[in-house]
Amino acid sequence: MARKFLYFVAILVGLVIAALLILRIWSTELTQFAFVPRGAFQPLPALPADAYQNPAMWISRPGLADDPSRYLPEGARAGVPGKAWVFFVHPSSYMARDHWNGAVDDQDAQARAALFIQGMASAFNGEQAIWAPRYRQAAFGSFLVDRPESHRALEIAYADVAQAFDAFVKAAPPDVPIVLAGHSQGSLHLLRLVKEHVKGTPVEKRIVAIYAVGWPISARHDLPAMGVPACTSPDQAGCVMSWLSFGEPADPALMLNAYRTSLGLDGKPHGSEPVVCTNPLNGGAAPDAPAQANLGTMVPAPDLKSGKIVPQSVPARCDPKTGLLMLGDGPDVGPYVLPGKNYHVYDIPLFWTNVRADVARREAAWTAAQGK
Repeated sequence: MARKFLYFVAILVGLVIAALLILRIWSTELTQFAFVPRGAFQPLPALPADAYQNPAMWISRPGLADDPSRYLPEGARAGVPGKAWVFFVHPSSYMARDHWNGAVDDQDAQARAALFIQGMASAFNGEQAIWAPRYRQAAFGSFLVDRPESHRALEIAYADVAQAFDAFVKAAPPDVPIVLAGHSQGSLHLLRLVKEHVKGTPVEKRIVAIYAVGWPISARHDLPAMGVPACTSPDQAGCVMSWLSFGEPADPALMLNAYRTSLGLDGKPHGSEPVVCTNPLNGGAAPDAPAQANLGTMVPAPDLKSGKIVPQSVPARCDPKTGLLMLGDGPDVGPYVLPGKNYHVYDIPLFWTNVRADVARREAAWTAAQGK
């Protein structure tokens, strides 16, 4: 009996080793199999011109009941609200592979988007208003392959975001400052939005700051096309804050390889230069900041439906070679750390309180510059 048990254990160990080898060698292929849409691309018509007049097309906006962006984690203080209106574009939440674009009424995707907004957009709720649109986002799997379908899916998603932004600008009083924020796919759309709907328009002078987090940005190929510099001080207005968080030792090869061959806003490949990194612990004033500078990480509960503020627990360092934001060994903030010690899901919660303070400082700086 003991010998049979040992044989059984040996077989199990062999199976586990084989599974790990398969995951290591064919991880990209397995991920694509699990997430890349299977069906043919389905062209979608433009939304009706007045689509974003409907409150149901917004996950967050003034007047909505149960607005997830108004969430305050345990240990956070509301304070006196600032004057800015925030336009926030949520990250990918459509994980199914039935379609290349997620429908705005897909229950799973929208529930996941609401959780993302609660954990990320809530860092901006110290300001007057947050508007976060529903949009026919490109499926998560469309980012795993370079196919015509992926680009067409992104075009549909961007068109919705641009239409929502136009509705947001029309709704905003003409003299209020504006904050643009997003994460991952949301940040990708935000970059193009700045180039095509902000640069050279009256809105440009109203921009307090742009928080394009969780998507790599090129100082050479993206920022000039946007007409906005990276932030270099905590009281600077009209600049971009951007970072991608990794624990150490990091393995960002797949992400960086894809970024280097992708095209920037100027139509040229990004190349091998470091991505833009503005340290969220000091407003981009220096590459490094100790954990003592972290005013509070929002550590989520296992179900992501609540969280608490834990100060001085996470340092941050902009790596000069890659531009990635390094977190040391990496904090224990939950089970959703991606392979390669990629803290993508936690990019904003890691620095929740610092982001909140950063927005307030830049809004004050913008207001002072207007003589108001």
